[in-house]
Amino acid sequence: MREFLKMSDTQAPRMAPIARLPVFLSLTGKRVVLAGGSAAAAWKAELLSAAGAAVDVFAPMMSEDMIAIAAQPANGSIKLHPRDWDIADLANAVLAVGAFDDDVRAAEFMQAALAHKIPYNVIDKPAFCSFAFGAIVNRSPLVIAISTDGAAPVFAQAIRARIEALLPTGFARWAEAARTWRTIVKRSGLSFVARRRFWQLFASHAIDHPDHEPDGQDFDSLLANAHREAAAVERGSVALVGAGPGDPELLTLRAARALRSADVIVFDQAISSEILDFSRREAKKLLVGGVGDGRSDQQTETSTLVMALAAGGKRVVRLIAGDPGSASAMQREIAAYQAAGIALDSIPGVSGTGERTDAGAEPAHGAHNGPQASGANRP
Repeated sequence: MREFLKMSDTQAPRMAPIARLPVFLSLTGKRVVLAGGSAAAAWKAELLSAAGAAVDVFAPMMSEDMIAIAAQPANGSIKLHPRDWDIADLANAVLAVGAFDDDVRAAEFMQAALAHKIPYNVIDKPAFCSFAFGAIVNRSPLVIAISTDGAAPVFAQAIRARIEALLPTGFARWAEAARTWRTIVKRSGLSFVARRRFWQLFASHAIDHPDHEPDGQDFDSLLANAHREAAAVERGSVALVGAGPGDPELLTLRAARALRSADVIVFDQAISSEILDFSRREAKKLLVGGVGDGRSDQQTETSTLVMALAAGGKRVVRLIAGDPGSASAMQREIAAYQAAGIALDSIPGVSGTGERTDAGAEPAHGAHNGPQASGANRP
């Protein structure tokens, strides 16, 4: 690189602290002890059964809800033991869940679970829990869990309701199809990069057709397209992505998908970290910036960099503020990519106040002021 172009590999920072580690346990056929027969305990019994656990419930008195759920379990068995629990009951269990009104009994249950070295949860008593359930959106095998670390369960439920409204029920069928097709795709003869392209095509098709029942014709079409595009994805590609006026909420769906699928993102100082947050955490982020007035030379160096990355088989996103189609300086880059025969996609950015119309415009408020971390990435 000549002196008029600075390049910095902008890495995502270390992950910020999280209150709880989200872990999805496989409980099919495994024994779980539930101490308590209340309505609240019945809900946990149903949830554990739905996950395939064999639930042993210990309580002197069983609520009507518990009796009804045990009579028709969601999945795994629910066996009722009309007596108080004992420490020996926790032997061979993988989880222990309790429902107690007072802290003394909750503490006794927690100590028993610790003695057996198994995770434990006492309903509505975070101080006596080694794990939390959280609010659940069930599109199994697609499952989403929301936790506030016990701080605001009602808030978590409100978020769950919002996600429920946004997430089509048909996604469950597509997630199940993915599980069925995964082994077939691995044996299809596609390279790793081409298999990843298959799943990108799958995800786009599923999102666009959430109510469609996936079938063999869908699979054959997606696989044929992946084979057809295999050579191109092996060669790499470039997507010119417009970030619009800089507000991450105004990023288009196509732009967000491109960022999530990119191997390398080449951007300049006018791009905010909030926009970069849409990318995968493992994607390499290269900040390029000009020095002096040699904008034409700077653009040539940037396009050379991008072409070299694409030639190495990388999916490169050239991320610019505004709209690539309306930025006059970008036309030189577009011409260079086309002349090199690189697979090129141009994704417009929305127009709005503060939109940059030329590659050399000044950074917007809140944008990068130099090489720095891009911020924690979205999941």
